[in-house]
Amino acid sequence: MSPTRTPQPDRPRTILVLDADPEERVRICSVLERAGFTAVGAASPSAPDAPLQSASMLLVHEAIAPIVAGQLEGLSPTVRPIVVVRGQPTEASVTAAYARGCDDFVSASATDVELIGRVRGQLRSRDSFDRIARKQQDAQAMLELTQALASSLDFSEIMHTVVRRIADVVNVDRASIVLAPDGTEALAVGYVVATSDDREIANLQIELDKYPEIVEVLKTRQPLTIADTATHPVLDGVRESVPDLAVGALTLFPIVWQEDAMGVLFLRSAIKGALNPRETDFCRIVANTTAVALRNARVMQSLRDQTQKVNYARFEAERRLRALKRYANLFTSAADGLAAVDQDGRMLFANPRAYEIAGIPEEEARGHALRRLVHPSDQSRLLEIWRRVRAGDYPHGVDLRLTRPDGTALVVSCSFSALLESEGAVLLSFRDVTLERGTAADLVQTKDFLESLIEASVDAIIAATLDGKILLFNSGAERIYGYEKSQVIGKRHVTELYPEGGAKEVMRLLRSPSHGGEGRLSSIRFDAVDCHGTTLPIMLSAAIIYDDSGAPFATVGIFTDLREKLRTEERLAHAQQKLAVSEKQALIAELA
Repeated sequence: MSPTRTPQPDRPRTILVLDADPEERVRICSVLERAGFTAVGAASPSAPDAPLQSASMLLVHEAIAPIVAGQLEGLSPTVRPIVVVRGQPTEASVTAAYARGCDDFVSASATDVELIGRVRGQLRSRDSFDRIARKQQDAQAMLELTQALASSLDFSEIMHTVVRRIADVVNVDRASIVLAPDGTEALAVGYVVATSDDREIANLQIELDKYPEIVEVLKTRQPLTIADTATHPVLDGVRESVPDLAVGALTLFPIVWQEDAMGVLFLRSAIKGALNPRETDFCRIVANTTAVALRNARVMQSLRDQTQKVNYARFEAERRLRALKRYANLFTSAADGLAAVDQDGRMLFANPRAYEIAGIPEEEARGHALRRLVHPSDQSRLLEIWRRVRAGDYPHGVDLRLTRPDGTALVVSCSFSALLESEGAVLLSFRDVTLERGTAADLVQTKDFLESLIEASVDAIIAATLDGKILLFNSGAERIYGYEKSQVIGKRHVTELYPEGGAKEVMRLLRSPSHGGEGRLSSIRFDAVDCHGTTLPIMLSAAIIYDDSGAPFATVGIFTDLREKLRTEERLAHAQQKLAVSEKQALIAELA
């Protein structure tokens, strides 16, 4: 985004008097002020109160002239102040002053009238120089703009070139181009096609009833200057929507081609006031030049659009011709059955694969009713599908069972669509999915069997991801641990099923080759923790589950509750101990 450009005032008429003699300095300042100038005095150019850069003229004593020359060295003539040296008019002093770049030399003994005359003459010369420099700048900018417009037919580039060059020459906060609608349309909307401070803005639509100043310029085809947005009558009715601080003045120039207002060159400034005559003339010339370039760009764009339409039509015709040439081969070679069906569900024509799946010869297919091929139990589904087709709703991926003339039953997946360029006809594509559906049914049956088997197990079977998220928790696990499935799956971490550090120990044993091989854990005695925090003796077998690529993604464990077994073993040991005591007592009694 370009920096904000704010209008600057003309060169100030401030004269800086540099003289070490305070009395002489005060006297000269008084003379200048009586002549209508603003005078500031200082003992040296480095003094804090010496406006060296902002003064339009420096009236310097010859003793200070070398210091001033050093500080002004390298400044552009357009910003360098006028330097007038006062001193004794000897050949050496005058030569030295001009060698240092002074503009004039005035004798220290010159009368006040002569001094004022020399000052006014130098200021008049500088004004002439500034006017010539500005005209040269405008001419150079106009030349560059004309060359840029003549070398480009790109609409966007033309618009951005215009606003950038205007912003370079005229000091405004924003320069924009707003294009009017076509002559056949009412002045309802306009389009901001380019702005100087935002390259991203392009074809921004605006409502012209919110911009009466634009409508006024488009209707009158005359420039409009609004020096103060707070008081100008054109803005009555929309003034509350104009920000006071951001918009102080507006200047609009029509972009006209042969009495046709094509758009508006819109200049906005935060500072109130009008453009000077030089800036006004420059903007008027730019607007006229832009109209010519814009007209050429529109003509070229129209030719491009027409050429593009012709090329597209030719390309589309060639494409359709190629498609038609391939159509027969594609239709014949399709792996799916393709059939055209009329509104009554009778076959019009089909490809060889369709005849093969349906099991009917081609000569019998034409006029064959589709319902005669569908299994009796699917007739109601076919009727519902046909109601949807007639309503314009074409289902996809619908399974139907077919009965071939030889009695063979097939399951086919059908998709329906409208047949182009054939009123009322429907394109039916179908493929034999009997094997896939049978396999899917077997998989479902196997899955149900395995789930029932897992649920029927008296042992706990638990599966979890490698990060400990529980995926499977069967009825045996509910009985042993005291949790319900809904409390565990996806909610508890596997570490909660073991004493502290138990889960890590299981993973260490699984990864070790010493307990049934890496990734497997043979039955080992281990401890678990139930929902009450009670330690449970268990027999644990576990394994790591790997995906097709061999990467581990889960673990599964089978937990056998050892509490009843340990209690039985304890009772058996106690009975054996009592039997041994009884046998010992009997032996003692016999010996006695």
